[in-house]
Amino acid sequence: MLDISTVYAAPIAAMLLGDFGADVIKIEHPRGDPARTHGPSKDGHGLWWKVISRNKRAMTLVLSTPRGRELLLDLVRSSDVLVENFRPGVLERWHLGPDVLHAVNPGLVVLRTTGFGQTGPYRERRSFGTLAEAMSGFAHQTGPADGPPTLPPFGLADGVAGISGALAVVTALYERARNGGHGQVIDLSLLEPLLAILGPGPSAHDQLGQVPGRHGNRSPNNAPRNTYRTSDGRWVAISASATSVAERVLRLVGRPDLVDEAWFASASGRVAHAELLDDVVSRWIAQRTLAEVSEAFETAGAALAPILDVGQLATDPQVLARDSFTTVDDADLGPLKMQNLLFRLSRTPGRIRFAGRRLGEDTEVILKELLDLPDDEVSELRSAGVL
Repeated sequence: MLDISTVYAAPIAAMLLGDFGADVIKIEHPRGDPARTHGPSKDGHGLWWKVISRNKRAMTLVLSTPRGRELLLDLVRSSDVLVENFRPGVLERWHLGPDVLHAVNPGLVVLRTTGFGQTGPYRERRSFGTLAEAMSGFAHQTGPADGPPTLPPFGLADGVAGISGALAVVTALYERARNGGHGQVIDLSLLEPLLAILGPGPSAHDQLGQVPGRHGNRSPNNAPRNTYRTSDGRWVAISASATSVAERVLRLVGRPDLVDEAWFASASGRVAHAELLDDVVSRWIAQRTLAEVSEAFETAGAALAPILDVGQLATDPQVLARDSFTTVDDADLGPLKMQNLLFRLSRTPGRIRFAGRRLGEDTEVILKELLDLPDDEVSELRSAGVL
């Protein structure tokens, strides 16, 4: 699998596939993927890079040069997947468009990730996840009701698109295996996967003329649902999507009378009385410690979780039991903790074999192993600025 993409969304798709056994070759310009310098670093090594490029062998190649193009096509011949996120038309300008790639390898699956897709009036616009978060309606629905739209503090749109891209690649490979061995092109935008998980907004607007707005930590779908502060200064989150759970919460906090109200039986009725329900629940929680609140909710069978920072999460019993954070031995930083795999498979569990590599660390090995290039030719390519 060839990953010639940069930064987040498409590289996340390649990372997820690498987690479950794909031999991913990360091909960068000698300047390096900008993601190498994003976020915190230690001793000059980007920590986000260590995660997002795990399980990827690293090589450098200037694709816009004639020889770089030839070498990429040589690698394509024996590859199942190519992942890219150049603006529409860039690969075609380098004579590396899907028609050329499929002429070399008809079975190749090509994942093309862009801000707005390969078609439409915005197709050539520069875009990052932030723009998708803004345009999708996510930011419009996020934040206090009387405050400004709120953007997430991390690459939400990129992450959702990355997961979607990995699913799309697996779907295309499955179709190839069933129907004759031909690859296809996947047109993935940052906008559409995020739009797809934001609920029934388009349908509600179409049928009811509704435009979802901001509700803070409340939900337009159920109540009580909010964050609440305990007597020892900790915060907890409650969700009561099921009426039976809402009943348990209200009985626990000493207001069984509200359960008997006619409006309580429906989610919409409880949402209409969210102010009352929040007041009752917050008063009860404010008089008790986190430990007391957690134990009481567990005993009552109601849904509650503490709001944790990353340090607290690292010591949480469930996270420890599941190895949700795992430790990888890294050549640069030694034992390195990071998020574990996205899900567990019983027969082919996957694993993190190594963290993100140094720029071009595997270039010579890959060229010799896959293309059988001699040492002197590799040296010439490096001197000519192709690598």
